[in-house]
Amino acid sequence: MDRVFRMLSFWTGIFSVMFFVGDMYNMAFLFLVQTVFFLGVGFLNLSERMYMYLFGAYCTVFFIGFTFYTNFIMVPGFGH
Repeated sequence: MDRVFRMLSFWTGIFSVMFFVGDMYNMAFLFLVQTVFFLGVGFLNLSERMYMYLFGAYCTVFFIGFTFYTNFIMVPGFGH
């Protein structure tokens, strides 16, 4: 499971670079923070159960944040 978290850090790092090149600095910073988190957790050598708990907690926080953003902050059709 530690390799899965290192793989997640690789892909979030790629996305961070692409967002930075596209002048989307807030998203680049957000993905850079995720990259550091996944890379740090990937080298902790935790048990497989703990890795699953961490991933479940990460998904829960993401889904709550995404739902809050899409319901209360995002303005539909803005900028088109």
